[in-house]
Amino acid sequence: MIQSQKVWKIEEQDEQLIKQLSSQLNISSIAAKILIARGCENSEQAASLLKIDESQYHDPFLMAGMEEAITRIEDALENGEKILVYGDYDADGITSTTVLMNALLDIGADVSFVIPDRFTHGYGPNEELFRKAYADGVNLIITVDNGISGIEQVKVARELGMDVIITDHHEPGDVLPDANVIIHPRIPEGHYPFGELAGVGVAFKLAHALYGEIPDHLFEYVAIGTIADLVPLVGENRFLVQRGLQALQQSTNPWVKAMCEASGTNQREINEETVGFYFGPRLNAIGRLGSAEPGVHFLMSEDPLQANDLAKQLNDKNTERKKIVEDISNEAISMIENNEDLKQSLVLVVAGEGWNPGVVGIVASRLVEKYYRPTIVLSINHEKGIAKGSARSIEGFHLYNELAKNRDILPHFGGHPMAAGMTLPIEHVEALRTRLNEQAKACLSEEQLVQKLQIDVPIDLNEITVDAIQEIRKLAPFGTEFPKPIFAIQNVKAKSLRKIGSAENHLKMELEDAYNSLDAIGFNKGYLHDEISYGIALSLVGDLQINEWQGNKKPQFMVQDVRINEWQLYDYRGKSQTSNWVAKVNIEKTDFIAFFKQTKDHFEQAIPKEIIHFTDEVNPLTLHKNIVLLDLPENFLLLEKILNKVQIERIYAHFHTDQSAYFNGMPTRDHFKWYYGFLKKRPAFNLNEHIQKLSEHIGLNMEVIKFMTTVFFELGFVTIENGLTTVNENVPKQALSEAPSYKMRSQQIELEQKLVYATYSELKQWFNERLSS
Repeated sequence: MIQSQKVWKIEEQDEQLIKQLSSQLNISSIAAKILIARGCENSEQAASLLKIDESQYHDPFLMAGMEEAITRIEDALENGEKILVYGDYDADGITSTTVLMNALLDIGADVSFVIPDRFTHGYGPNEELFRKAYADGVNLIITVDNGISGIEQVKVARELGMDVIITDHHEPGDVLPDANVIIHPRIPEGHYPFGELAGVGVAFKLAHALYGEIPDHLFEYVAIGTIADLVPLVGENRFLVQRGLQALQQSTNPWVKAMCEASGTNQREINEETVGFYFGPRLNAIGRLGSAEPGVHFLMSEDPLQANDLAKQLNDKNTERKKIVEDISNEAISMIENNEDLKQSLVLVVAGEGWNPGVVGIVASRLVEKYYRPTIVLSINHEKGIAKGSARSIEGFHLYNELAKNRDILPHFGGHPMAAGMTLPIEHVEALRTRLNEQAKACLSEEQLVQKLQIDVPIDLNEITVDAIQEIRKLAPFGTEFPKPIFAIQNVKAKSLRKIGSAENHLKMELEDAYNSLDAIGFNKGYLHDEISYGIALSLVGDLQINEWQGNKKPQFMVQDVRINEWQLYDYRGKSQTSNWVAKVNIEKTDFIAFFKQTKDHFEQAIPKEIIHFTDEVNPLTLHKNIVLLDLPENFLLLEKILNKVQIERIYAHFHTDQSAYFNGMPTRDHFKWYYGFLKKRPAFNLNEHIQKLSEHIGLNMEVIKFMTTVFFELGFVTIENGLTTVNENVPKQALSEAPSYKMRSQQIELEQKLVYATYSELKQWFNERLSS
C-alpha cells in the first residue's frame, strides 16, 4: 500500500458525451474529456472554446474613460508636456510600463517612467515620488497596474497641479481616487465586455487606442504580464496570450533571445509554462530584491549586448531570490518542527528578524504546500518595531475575513480569501497567532485540513498516443480558471522499474495493462523503486508529454503522485547481504519479527532496530502495519495470529533458515525400516564416528540420519548413552508420526513448501487467503 501525497478526487465523465464530442469535432477522446472537464456540454460550446480569434478581442473604446484619456494624452503631445508612466514592481507592472512607454515614445511623447521600490516606497502611488515628479516638471502621470487604491496620493498630485490617468485592474475600494480619468475593466461595473484583464491588458488597450490599430509588436509583453499575474485565462485573455506566445516564438527582439539563453529555453517552443516558470520569475525577482526598473530597460533593449547584460542581471537576481527563499523556508520549517505548539497550530504564523519581505509570500506558499495550513510569514524589523509579511490560505479559511476580525491589533492589511499582506507591531504577533488559531478551530474541519487534488481527466493506456498529446496543445493556453488537465491512470502494473539519474533519485517505469504499455518518468521519485512490489495494481497522477529521441516520438507519462490501495509483498527470500535489503525498508514504520531466539541473535547486529521475538505471549495489536518476517514460525497458527489481527500494508518476506528440511526431505518408511534393521545388528553403534560413511552408503544426508535417530529415541526404539546407540528389544509398536521431532519436521517441510520455496504468486496468494479471512 502506498498513500498518495494528496487526497484524489477523480471526476467521472459521461461516456456518451465523450464519444459524441470526439466524433463530431474529430478529436481524440482525451481532448474531448478535457473539454467536458472545462464545462462543455455540447459540441457548439466545445467548438467555441477551441476557436481563439479576434472575435474575442474588444474595441478599446468600449472601456469607460478611454476617449477622455486619449484626448488628454494628445493634448500633452500638442503642448509638449512631460508625461510620467508610474508602474509597479512585479512582472505585470514591468510589462505594463514597457507597453505604455513603447506606445508613447512611438507617438512622440516626452515620457519617462518610474517604478516604486518595494522596500522604500511600498506598493502603489507614493506621495514622495509624486512630489519628485512635480519637481521634475511632469504635467501628466499615467499609472499602470496600480493606482486604484491611491486616494491620498492622487489628491496630492492634483493639488500640485498635475493631471492623473489611472489604468488598473485591481479590486477597487468603496471610494475611488479623484483622478482625471480612471480606465478599469470593471469600473463602472459591467460597462466593458471582459472584466478580467491583467494590468498589462489594460495598458495594451490604451496603447491600441493611441495607435489607432492593434499594436501587434506589443503582444509578447501582454502574454508575459497576463500569465505571470495569474489572471483567468479565459475570454479575451486567451486571445491576448495565444497571440503573445506566437509573437515570442517568432520575435527578433534581442531581449527575447537573451531571456531564452539565460533561462535555458528554446524560443521556438515557448508556451505558457515557459513564461510562467522561467520568464515571469526572473522579472519578478528583480523587483523582489531591489529596483524593478532594470526589468523595463531589459524589455525595451534593442541592443543585443545590453539585452545580454540585463538578462544576466535578471538571472543573477533570480538565483539570489531562490537562495533567499530556500534559506528562509528552511529556517521557518525548523521553527515549526522544533516547536510542538506551533506545529500543532491550525494557522502557522512564523516570524524571523531580517527576513526579506519581498519573498515571504513565496515562503508562505511553500509552507502551505508542505503543511497544508493557512500560513503567515513575517519579517521582523526591531528598529521600526514592526512585523511585515504575507499570508497564504487553504480552502475553507477566508483569509481576508479572518484577518479583518483582528483590526485592533492589525492596523494595516489587505488581500483576498487566499492571499494577503500585512504590517503590525511586533508585540502583537503572538496574539495574532493565538487568535487566528482559535478562529480556525471554529471554521476548519479535519477533512478540510487534508489537501485534495482534483483530477478531471481519467484516461486509459489505449487512449494515449503522440497525436492525442499533440492535440492537447491545441487547447492551450492553460492557466487560471482554464487549468492544465491533471491526468489519472488507474489500475495498471509496472512491467519494469529502475532508478535513473546520477544520484538514482528519479524513477523510470514501463506501465502496462492487458493490451498496452506506456513509459513513465517520476522525477525525484526514485524512492518509490523500493516501495512498488511486483505485479501490484497501481494508480498514477501526472501529465502527458512526448519523448523525442533521434527523430522518434513516443508518448510518456510524467508522474506527480502514486497510489496503491492493496497490501504489498516484498520478496527478500534468499537475500544474503542483509544490509542491502534492510536499506530498502522504512525502518521507522516497520517491525522486524523473529519467531526463534537464535534468529534474533543472528540478525541483531545487522538491523538498526530492536527485533521482536514473537511468541504466543506477544500481542499482535502492538505491531506496525509493515512487518519483516525474518524466519519461519514453528507452525502456521503463530503467523496467522499476526495476519488476523494486524491491518497489514506491507510484508517483507525473508524467511531465513539454517537447515532446510524441505530441501533435505523426509526419509521414507523404507529408509526408517532399513536404518532400524541396521542399528539392530550393531549394538552400541557409535553414530558420531561412522555417520559420514553411513551417509555415503545409504545415500542420505547426515542431517537426515541424525533426524531418524532422534525419532527412534523419542519413540523409545533406541537408547543413546555416551554417544553409543543401542536398539531396545520388545518395545511396543508406535507410528513414526507420534514422535515430536517427526511432527515438527513435517510442519517445517510444509512451512518451507508454502513460504520459502513457493513462487512469488503462490506466496502472495497464500497471504491473501489469510488476510481476507
